[in-house]
Amino acid sequence: MAAGIEQYQDLIEQLKPVVKEPAFNQILSQVASSVPRPKRFLIKMELKRQAKPCKRIIDLRGMVDGQCRPYEHDGILHYLDDTAQEVFERQVRSFGGYTLGVYEAVTNTENNFRVMHQKSQQDNAETPGINQDLPPESRYQTPLISFSGFHQRREERMNFVVPVDLFTELRESVHANSVDISVSGLKVKVHKRHMFKPGEKLTVHFRGLELDYGLRRGEGVQYLLTDIDRSREEQRLSLKRLYEQDQKGFDTFLERFIQGNKRRYKVNMDNTIDAIMTKGFEQYYIPHFTSVPVFVGRELGELHPRYLLSNDCNREVIQYWRDEVNDLQLGYLFTRNRLEAWAARPAGQQETYLFTFTHVTQGRVYFYTASMDELDANKGLKGAFLSYGSRKASWRVYKAQLCDMLPEQCHTPLSLPDSVNEQIKRQNQPPSARLLSRLKGLQHIVLLTDVTSEWTIQAYQKRKFSKQQLAGLQVFCHPRNKRPPEILPYRFKYQELRRETRFLLRTPVELTHAQFDLGGVTEDFSPSGLRIELQNLFPLDVGAEVELSFPKLQQLTNKYELAKLPYKVVRVSDDRNVLHLRQSEEEKDTVARSFFVELIRNNRRSLKPTHEQEDLAGIGEALRNIYAANVQNIALFIKKVGVQFQPDSITEPPLHHPLLPLLKHLAEPEQLNLYPLFAARLDGREFIEQTLKNLRTHNKPHSFELFVAFNPQARSIQQATIVRLAQQFNSDAQRREFISVAMGKGQFFAIRLFLTRTGRPDISLLHSELSYVGAYAVHKAKMLEEQLWNVAAVADIVDVTAEAMYRYGFNQHHIEANARAGDKG
Repeated sequence: MAAGIEQYQDLIEQLKPVVKEPAFNQILSQVASSVPRPKRFLIKMELKRQAKPCKRIIDLRGMVDGQCRPYEHDGILHYLDDTAQEVFERQVRSFGGYTLGVYEAVTNTENNFRVMHQKSQQDNAETPGINQDLPPESRYQTPLISFSGFHQRREERMNFVVPVDLFTELRESVHANSVDISVSGLKVKVHKRHMFKPGEKLTVHFRGLELDYGLRRGEGVQYLLTDIDRSREEQRLSLKRLYEQDQKGFDTFLERFIQGNKRRYKVNMDNTIDAIMTKGFEQYYIPHFTSVPVFVGRELGELHPRYLLSNDCNREVIQYWRDEVNDLQLGYLFTRNRLEAWAARPAGQQETYLFTFTHVTQGRVYFYTASMDELDANKGLKGAFLSYGSRKASWRVYKAQLCDMLPEQCHTPLSLPDSVNEQIKRQNQPPSARLLSRLKGLQHIVLLTDVTSEWTIQAYQKRKFSKQQLAGLQVFCHPRNKRPPEILPYRFKYQELRRETRFLLRTPVELTHAQFDLGGVTEDFSPSGLRIELQNLFPLDVGAEVELSFPKLQQLTNKYELAKLPYKVVRVSDDRNVLHLRQSEEEKDTVARSFFVELIRNNRRSLKPTHEQEDLAGIGEALRNIYAANVQNIALFIKKVGVQFQPDSITEPPLHHPLLPLLKHLAEPEQLNLYPLFAARLDGREFIEQTLKNLRTHNKPHSFELFVAFNPQARSIQQATIVRLAQQFNSDAQRREFISVAMGKGQFFAIRLFLTRTGRPDISLLHSELSYVGAYAVHKAKMLEEQLWNVAAVADIVDVTAEAMYRYGFNQHHIEANARAGDKG
């Protein structure tokens, strides 16, 4: 890179997608208007240099901290690890091909031994944090987003600046300028000294255009003031047409004027741009969180659980509730009394914690569950339940949160009006009557989150109990002679980001290794890999080499020998009986790949893709939309800038979320201050950054528990917020003492953080809106794509304060007093 422009690396990354555009010079001048002209010239030359085509082979074997595999692009065979492959694909998309800039980015990844050595030489004692030149109060300010924060426009709106006069109902005249205009709306900007209020009627005179649209001189158009934005030096007024008088000439003129000039003046795309980013973030979050949304409806006056949504990350939570014959027994958790009690609580208090374990006798699984309230009401058995249950491998602790919902939230139209084209109109069509009837009666979502950890297990195991109490635990056992309410599972509707489609297939499989043999059954497969469920626990770790045989499939073919085919284990479930396996990539034409390719080709109609498990088309997407409009936890999106991970955006918490006092402390308007999340350090370094550097794209989320002491009266953010990771304490006594001290000085918080790396974004889901933006401003569309590509990780933030206090012996009075301390702050 040319000397002197290192500080403009972010700007260079932003401009890469448009370097080959004809209007690149104009875009550069706009985006880099604050950069001195000599530096701007160097940036231009650097981008042109990086955009030159490249044919060099990249071989990173032995040069990076990762396993390299063959990777072919445009006839050139490279050897890349997972990190380098991700960078390669991202940079190729930015430049539109394999260029010198792609080569340099791939050979300078963060896990390259040369780069790591250079970095360690630069900062032996300290790793630079994000924006180190900023004070801690400003360093972690993060803008808010809302998954339901965009709206569909009924018509196109065009940017158009023209002088207008506003007349109030008292006939006072105010000079203004239009910002944008549509047939039924108008936005104007006026000086901030003028006083307006939403709801008042205004008459607008379009001076200088009256002759064009045929209004009589002096005749105005009536509008209703709906919103005022005072965030700028001037006020921006949003106006809605009032059709109290017939002005067809004006309407006809506006329609023709907008259609004839929208490419000249550009349509206003702010709403669509916001929608693209919001949907992109939602796509990253929903497939990656471990909670289980359960949809609850009222039938014959009683609440019943009806549906749940699954994804790859919450699958193990759901699997836990299957009995010995694979029937889903999750309904045991949602008794009528529990649901009615949760629903009757005031907003912000509709949550509890549930404790559960299983007992197997005579080959039958019995589920035991108790809520925190139920245990407090039965103090004689409380200690026995917690102590005995936590000693079992099946012990789980769940947080259950209830919120209201509306069936109408199932439909999320595009941000574009129907008038754009017929394809948009079709995509905006509401769901079918049959689908809506399925959702009728739904009133609540209960979000179930597994918050079990080694800290919860250790703490509850220390409680004392006598063996004589165990017989009394039967009151918490769900009887097998009464079936629980049936909950129908549906899969999250999101685009499969694998290179190959996976198909459902259950067939016997035999796994062999030098040390053991195991039997199992396949769950799904692709030509390059498959997922199997074993009858016994798998004793090895990720990376193990195994051989698979398919006895039933062998009966279908004499062409292939389906015995002892080599596979590599790439993922092992927490309960160690579900494996994800991949074929060796060094050999492209393996027996297994050839057989499965032929199997798919010959059985395309009967094989069902994994993402098409719906008995009613669209119900998975409908439930996903409902949940997205009612997200109860907080989603944090983390971007990668250079080698550093920085907070990008965060979803707006519900109004009564318990973490709001902490995250709003010293936060700017429309932002949250994430210092409490990033302040925890391990070995002198930010633990979030250290964790993400060791995670790979398809890893299951890793969870961490943060203890936070918060004193809002302190002068600085460092004094107001003290953060420790749960594992940094030596004993439960130290954890309890930290909680007591925090409550004495202010308020205590416990936060469970689920961290995962994201893959590449699925742009196909945003195709219609990106195409619309690209038709008027191709550079904006490419920059939006690049911004989505820069999202490197997502975190699910869950408040577990009440359970942490309960775990270490604090009673309900202490828990409520600690929560009220936040109200006082």
